[in-house]
Amino acid sequence: MILRQVRDSATDAEAVQLIARDAFASLPDARPPAGPPRPPVYQLARTRHLARTDPQGCWLAELDGEPVGAVLSLRREGTWVLALLVVLPQVQGKGVGRLLLERATAYGRGCLRGMLCASPSPAAVRRYRLAGFTLYPAMQLTGQVVRAGLVDPGDIPVHPGNATHRHLLDSVDRRLRGAAHGPDHELMLAHCEELLIADALAGSGYCYRDGGEVKLLAATSKRIAARLLREALARVPEGTEARVEALTAEQEWALDVGLEVGLTVETRGYLGLRGMRPPAPYVPNGGLL
Repeated sequence: MILRQVRDSATDAEAVQLIARDAFASLPDARPPAGPPRPPVYQLARTRHLARTDPQGCWLAELDGEPVGAVLSLRREGTWVLALLVVLPQVQGKGVGRLLLERATAYGRGCLRGMLCASPSPAAVRRYRLAGFTLYPAMQLTGQVVRAGLVDPGDIPVHPGNATHRHLLDSVDRRLRGAAHGPDHELMLAHCEELLIADALAGSGYCYRDGGEVKLLAATSKRIAARLLREALARVPEGTEARVEALTAEQEWALDVGLEVGLTVETRGYLGLRGMRPPAPYVPNGGLL
């Protein structure tokens, strides 16, 4: 078996995507995506983005010349993030995942904080706990938005954002998670439907929405976070399923908003953290945290 860095190429991005598809489909509680399948444009772009920004944190495992496993990780201002760790079902349990994780964690050596989103897989949970991560059970909100439940307090204005708001985004990120997302905002701006901004005397925050998915939300107060989430859900197109993932018990404000608009709460995976508490109020991006 050979381990090599992921290249910034369409071929490597597609290889990572295919491994991830098969690996997640093999989970015991794998669920088909709701609604029509969406092209994996964002996932392909994320792989190439991280291959450019963090080449030493992104690796492919090849067996007889064929890709069988992949890991994507990144470093941002002293915070190391495991974005993806996947192995084909037929080679799981043979040490491929362990070797990939070792390469990725070596890239994060010296970072004070670590973050990841873990699937419900018992093998993944064991691996991450042995790596020193505290695992927080996570919840997700899904369903059709009942617009009659939307309440707009009107006291915190929300407006569309763009690249000129990078200073605000980085400032909120550092306050909540100890590190800015930096170049990852360029990826999000290019591939999410919209960025929403709240900036008032009471504080500030932002939220990325793509279709029915809340991709990332961060705010300096629960009040502002709830206002941003309500606005994002109000903008979900009619007939599109809303989805808000990776919520820990610290994000009760998000659960309350979701329940107001008729979304369903269920447990799903874990938020893994090392050297930090769950950032709040915050909704992480599972692939960039």
